[in-house]
Amino acid sequence: MKLNRLPTLIFIAMLLGVLVGTAAHNLSPDAATAKSIADHLSILTDVFLRMIKMIIGPLVFATLVAGIASMGDGRAVGRIGMKAMAWFIGASITSLLLGLLMANLLTPGNGMNLPLPAADAASSVKTASLNLRDFIAHMFPKSIAEAMATNEILQIVVFSLFFGFALGTIKDGVGKPVLDAIEGLGKVMLKVTNYVMAFAPVGVFGAISAVITAQGLGVLVVYAKLLGSLYLALALLWVALIAGGFYFLGRDVFRLLKMVRAPLMIGFATASSESAYPKVIDQLTHFGVKERITNFVLPLGYSFNLDGSIMYTSFAALFVAQVYGIQLSLTQQITMLLVLLVTSKGIAGVPRASLVVVAAVLPMFGLPEAGILLVLGIDHVLDMGRTVTNVLGNAIATAVVAKSEGAIGAPVPSDEDEPVADSAPALAPAQVLAGK
Repeated sequence: MKLNRLPTLIFIAMLLGVLVGTAAHNLSPDAATAKSIADHLSILTDVFLRMIKMIIGPLVFATLVAGIASMGDGRAVGRIGMKAMAWFIGASITSLLLGLLMANLLTPGNGMNLPLPAADAASSVKTASLNLRDFIAHMFPKSIAEAMATNEILQIVVFSLFFGFALGTIKDGVGKPVLDAIEGLGKVMLKVTNYVMAFAPVGVFGAISAVITAQGLGVLVVYAKLLGSLYLALALLWVALIAGGFYFLGRDVFRLLKMVRAPLMIGFATASSESAYPKVIDQLTHFGVKERITNFVLPLGYSFNLDGSIMYTSFAALFVAQVYGIQLSLTQQITMLLVLLVTSKGIAGVPRASLVVVAAVLPMFGLPEAGILLVLGIDHVLDMGRTVTNVLGNAIATAVVAKSEGAIGAPVPSDEDEPVADSAPALAPAQVLAGK
C-alpha cells in the first residue's frame, strides 16, 4: 500500500463538503443561522490558510535566493528571466483574447433577469491601490521584516532578487556559509510543508462546506450561464496552455498534469494560489525540474503569471457591459485588452485582485463600477476556477523554461511513493504526507 493518497483524500473532502454544506443549508431555519454555521465551518479553512501563510514568506525567500545564487552569473539569470517573462506575456495575451472572444460568443450577460445596482452604488472593492505610481512604489519593501510579516509576496521577490544576486557574487568565499544556511532553510521549510499539507483535506472540507452552507447549491442555478460560460472559457485556456506545454515538453506534459493534480485540487477548493505553492515546488522537483529553475521561475510566475485571473478580468468586464446593454466597439474592446494587459501585472498581493482590476477598468469605458456587485455573490466559485488555472499555468511555465535550459533531469522519487512503514507515525492517520 502506498501513501500517494493526497489527491484522493482532497476529492473525498470536497464531496463531503458538498454533502454537509447542502444539508446544513437546507436544515437552517434562516439565512442568519446558515451564515453562523458557515462561519464555524470556515474555521477549518482559516487555520489551513494561516498555516500556509506562515510558511510562504520564508519558503519564497529561501528558494528564490538559493535559485539565483546557484546560477553563477547574471547572464544566466537574465536569460532565464527573459524566457520566463516572454512566456508570461504570451500566456497573458492568450488569456485576455480568449476571455474577450468567449464573452462575445456566449454573451452570458444578455437576458439576465437580475436586479441591477444603482449607477452610484458602492461596490466595496477598493481600487485606489491600482495605479502605476503606487504599484511601482509598493514593489520595493521598506523593510523585509515588514514584507515577511504581511506576506507581501512581490516585495519578498524583489528583496530576494537583490539578495540572491549579491550572494551569487561572493558565494565561493565568505558567502558560502550563508548560501549553505539558506539552502538548509529551504529544505527545512519544505519539511514543514509536509506537516502543513497533512491538514489540506480538512481545510478543503471547511472551504467547500462553508460556501454551500451560506449560499446553497441554488446560487449555481441562478448564475448557471455565467458560471458555465466562464468555466468553458477556462477549459479552452487549459487546452491552449497544455498545447503550448506539449510543443516544448512533448508527452511529458501529461505526466506533469498527473503529478500536479494534488496542488490543483487544493487551489481549486481553497480558491487560494498560495495554498498550492509549496506543493507545486515539491511536485516540479519530483517531475525532474532542477531546483535552481523552480526556485527562480515559480515565484516570478506567482507575481506576474496569473492566467486564470487575467482571463476573468476581460470576461467579467464584457459581462457587465452586456448586463447593462452597453455595446462596446471592437476598437474599445482591443483598447480594454491592452489596458488589462498592463494593469493585470500589478495585481500580485492586492486583495480580491481580479475584482479590483475589473472595478478599476470599468469606468474607463463608460461602464458603472457598481456592476461588479452582480458577480460578488458567486465570486468564490468563480475564484476557484481562475485559481486552479493560475496554478496550472505556473507549473507548465516553469517546466517549459526548464526544458529550454536543459534543466529537466530524471524524475525524483517522492516520499509519497514509499511504503507506509517508512512514514512518520504521528501523521499516519492523515495519510497525506506530500514532500521530498
